[in-house]
Amino acid sequence: MSGGQTKNAALTTALAFHYQMLIGLDKCFSLEEGQSVWFEKDGDVSLISPDALASTQTEVKDYAAPLTDHHENLWKTLKNWLDPEFNHTKYGVLVLHTTQVFGTTTRLKGWNTISSEQRLEALKAIFSERTDEQINANKPSDVIKLQKAVMASDELLLKSVLGKVTLFTQADNAQDLEKQIHSKPVGIPRNNLKSYLHGLVGFVYAEATQQSWSIKHHEFVAKCEELTALLCKKEFTFPVFSGHEASELEVESHQDRPFVQKIAEIEHHEMIPDAVGNWLEFQNSLMEELHESALYKDKTITYQNQLVRKYKLSHSSAQLEATDVIKSSKLLYNKIIGEQPLNMGNDIPPIEYKNGLIHDAMDDEERDLIWKVEP
Repeated sequence: MSGGQTKNAALTTALAFHYQMLIGLDKCFSLEEGQSVWFEKDGDVSLISPDALASTQTEVKDYAAPLTDHHENLWKTLKNWLDPEFNHTKYGVLVLHTTQVFGTTTRLKGWNTISSEQRLEALKAIFSERTDEQINANKPSDVIKLQKAVMASDELLLKSVLGKVTLFTQADNAQDLEKQIHSKPVGIPRNNLKSYLHGLVGFVYAEATQQSWSIKHHEFVAKCEELTALLCKKEFTFPVFSGHEASELEVESHQDRPFVQKIAEIEHHEMIPDAVGNWLEFQNSLMEELHESALYKDKTITYQNQLVRKYKLSHSSAQLEATDVIKSSKLLYNKIIGEQPLNMGNDIPPIEYKNGLIHDAMDDEERDLIWKVEP
């Protein structure tokens, strides 16, 4: 899938796989009713349609070297499509999608405009350049092995497959693909486009299972509509809060923060992972460069002050009723954290945002807030 230049093979593989995913994501935008995009079904990316003629199977190559007559990418792809396990009749088009440019002297440049017979003659001419010594060597090169396998195929099958093959060269690289996807949504502010892309990428990866990996037309449309509603132009864009529960490592690394110590003080230890998770999500939201993020921060300060005033009233009431310090303190914590958020204008923000703000206020020692309730 990739001719990566990095020394880190794992990173090269991951980047190549991500590029393949971006190609599939881009194809999702062209889906019609009843169609779907599949990954690793019959190859890298497949667009499956009820009408086989409208179905395409795409092999993705991210290479810097030119696509020449004897390049492995061409011959390996053809061999895969001629394999008995690959049913080419399910597809109307077979695409070699590569970032490569054509080599200066290649016979492949006019490929997409010539007939299957002419394509076969071009392959025969390329293969004829091999000497008998090269072909019959005890250890022929990998590309010669591929060429021999392709040219030994049944000629009717070979012509049938060649008639469907499109060579898509000089394809966009990953960065250009991302820019292209950025241009597709309408009504989303520029600062939110990265979040839109990340939302779609996360959605595509989340659809992978042990059995299959596919994106159906209606599912993709629903996700695009959801992200558009979330990120479209408003007074300001509210960051996404997912209800992150902190890991043991995250809890440990923040255990000395005042807001965590105040929960530990009332022996409400089982609540700490959620508290740290909400606090972390809130801190991260302040660093997101979304549409009108400065206004979000200003609104947040006002909203936090409202929450603190409400907390102080609840804490005062709890003191009047307190009999058991730990029990009363835990009840106060549960009440405050479990309450539905106050309105922010015409909207109700996520409860995780509200709770992250409360823990942030508890972390501010100048406010002198505590969960502990004493009679």
